[in-house]
Amino acid sequence: MSLDAAHCYEVVKARDPRYDGVFFVGVSTTGVYCRPVCKVRTPGRDRCSYFPNAASAEAAGYRPCLRCRPELAPGGAPVDAVSRLAGAAVARIEAGALGQGSVEDLAAELGVSSRQLHRVVEAEYGVSPLALAQTRRLLLAKQLLTDTSLRVIDVAFASGFNSVRQFNRLFREQYRLSPLSLRRDKQAKTADQPILLKLGYRAPLAWQPLVHFLAGRSGVGTEKVSGDAYLRTVRLGPHRGFIVAEPLAPGLLGVRVAPSLLPVLPELRVRLRRLFDLDANPTVIDPFLRRHPELRPRVRLLQGLRVPGAFNGFELALRAVLGQQVTVKAATTIYGRFVQVFGGEVETPDPEVSRLAPDASELANASLQQIIDRGLTRRRAETVAALARAAADGALQLDPPVDFAAARAALQELPGIGPWTAEYVAMRALGDPDAFPHSDLGLLNALSLDKPAKLLALAEGWRPFRAYAALHLWHGYSSGG
Repeated sequence: MSLDAAHCYEVVKARDPRYDGVFFVGVSTTGVYCRPVCKVRTPGRDRCSYFPNAASAEAAGYRPCLRCRPELAPGGAPVDAVSRLAGAAVARIEAGALGQGSVEDLAAELGVSSRQLHRVVEAEYGVSPLALAQTRRLLLAKQLLTDTSLRVIDVAFASGFNSVRQFNRLFREQYRLSPLSLRRDKQAKTADQPILLKLGYRAPLAWQPLVHFLAGRSGVGTEKVSGDAYLRTVRLGPHRGFIVAEPLAPGLLGVRVAPSLLPVLPELRVRLRRLFDLDANPTVIDPFLRRHPELRPRVRLLQGLRVPGAFNGFELALRAVLGQQVTVKAATTIYGRFVQVFGGEVETPDPEVSRLAPDASELANASLQQIIDRGLTRRRAETVAALARAAADGALQLDPPVDFAAARAALQELPGIGPWTAEYVAMRALGDPDAFPHSDLGLLNALSLDKPAKLLALAEGWRPFRAYAALHLWHGYSSGG
C-alpha cells in the first residue's frame, strides 16, 4: 500500500488488523515505533512517521514498542511467519476448530507441530490455544443462555462443548454462576424453532443497500429481501438450513438461525460477520472517503455502507466468473441456472427461497457439457470447471484467513481468470478492504472516465479503503458490480 501519511493515519486510528505488518508508525514524542494495531492511545497526526518495515524505522532512530512488539507483526519475511501462523490458528479456533478436534489436529492442518502452535499462539495472544477456545465457547454459551430458551444441553453442544458436565463445571469456575442463573425464561425449550443470534457492529450500517446488493446478485431461490429481513439458505458441511437477518437496534443485528445449524453455530457466526462486513469501522472509513470531492456526495448519502462479503468463497468466485463481461442481470440469470441444477433443496420460512448455492465438489464432478448447457461458451465453461476443481481439492483457498497477494496470484493462474475477477473475489470473498477492480465498466462510467488507467491513478488517493469507494460508486451506477 501507499505510505502516504493521510492514508496510513486512517489505518492507525482504525487499528485495522488487516494492515498489521504492512507498515510501522514511528512516534516522535516517544521515540518508539509501533504496529498500526497498537492499543496505546492514538498519537497526534503530526507526531507520526511511517515506514515499510521495522529495519527502516530503526534506521531512523526509533526503538520498538514493548507493548505491541513489532517483532510479532505479520509480513512476508520468514521471521514474520510466527504471527501469521498465530492469526490463522485463532481464526480457525474462532470458527470452532477445537470443538471436536484437538490442538494436534489443528497443528497438522496448519503444517506445524503442536508444540510450535502452542508457542506462537501464547507469544501473540498471551494464552494457550485451548484457553482461547474455552473463552470463545463460554461467551457463546453465555449469549445463548441469555437470549434464547434453549435447554442447557443444547446450549452446551451448540457452543462446542463435548459434555454437559464439562460445560457446567467450566461455566461455574469461570463466571462463578450457574448456567441457569442467566435465564430470563426458566422454561427451557427444545431447538425446534429458529434460534436468535445477536451480532454487534459499529453503527451506522447501511442495511438496505447491503442486503439488496447481496440478493440482487444471487440465484433465484437462494436469497431474498422482504422489508428489513434478509433470508438466505445455508450449507456448512453436511448441515443445511437458513438464516433470517434484520437490525434489532443501532449496533445490533439479529439473526434467526435454523435449528439444523446449531452444530456449526461457531463457524456460522464467523461467516455471518464476514458476509455483512460487521467488523468495519464506518466512523473512520466514511470521514476518510468524504475528503475526496468525487466521493463526498455519495458517502453523505449512504453512511455506513459496507462491502458485501461472501458466505462461501467458492459461491462468490463462481458468481464473479459468470459476471465477466456481461451485465449484472445476465450474470444473475446464468447463476440461477447453476443453482437450479447443481444446488440442493432445504426448507425455509419462505417457499420461494429453498435452493442451495452450488458446492465446489458438485461442479468439479460435473461434465463440461453440463456446464456449457447452462448457457456458457466452452471457454467460460472450462474456467468454471478449473475453478471448481481447484476449490474442491484445496489447491485454491477462497475463505479467510488468506494471504491476499498469494490468493490473487493463485486465482489468475487458472484459465480465463484475470485481474478484474481476482480483485472482485479479493474484495468480497477474501475481505481485502483495498481491493479494487479498476477495469470495471460501472466504476468507469460512474466517474465518466474512459480508461482504467485513469481510474487507477485517481483511486490511489482512496487507499487503504478502495473497496468501500468502489461500493459507493456502484451504488450510484446500476450496471456496476
